[in-house]
Amino acid sequence: MSLLYIIAGIVGVVLLWIVFAYNSLISLVNQTKNAWSDIDVQLKRRYDLIPNLVETVKGYAKHEKGVFEEVTKARSQAMSAKGVEEKGAAENMLTGALKSLFAIAENYPTLQASENFSKLQDELTDTENNIEASRRFYNANVRDLNTKIEVFPTNIIAGLFRFQKQEFFQAVPGEKEAVKVSM
Repeated sequence: MSLLYIIAGIVGVVLLWIVFAYNSLISLVNQTKNAWSDIDVQLKRRYDLIPNLVETVKGYAKHEKGVFEEVTKARSQAMSAKGVEEKGAAENMLTGALKSLFAIAENYPTLQASENFSKLQDELTDTENNIEASRRFYNANVRDLNTKIEVFPTNIIAGLFRFQKQEFFQAVPGEKEAVKVSM
């Protein structure tokens, strides 16, 4: 009879561990989704600022049509990108296009002095900082989830329930600098 209690106790502990491991994996998946949502919110804010910024610069630098088209195209590609890797590459292209736009803006002192341009620069700088913080938060959650999926014995539960490792949201080499916003 006591052997039966021992076996039932062991089975109970194993079942409790399975439930705990499964729930902790679900929690990490949900935290990662939430972190990705935070990135999306900040990117949407960035996308909304860009047309205003382009229009402001256009008013001062009408002959820089190629740069405006590049920024608009990069914005469209970033907005339509799917998945972490594609989104990261598109965002890096957009960052490069914005760098070109701000480089042009430096050649127009009256634009630099514009209150509207200055406000847009400040908002974009704030948004870029929020995107960076959101990326760090997302990547920390991805790291925790991927670690949990890979380590023994949780990897057994992760394999049984087909939990998938997530991709980090990274800047490609050479695009790790923030958009330069100078006045």
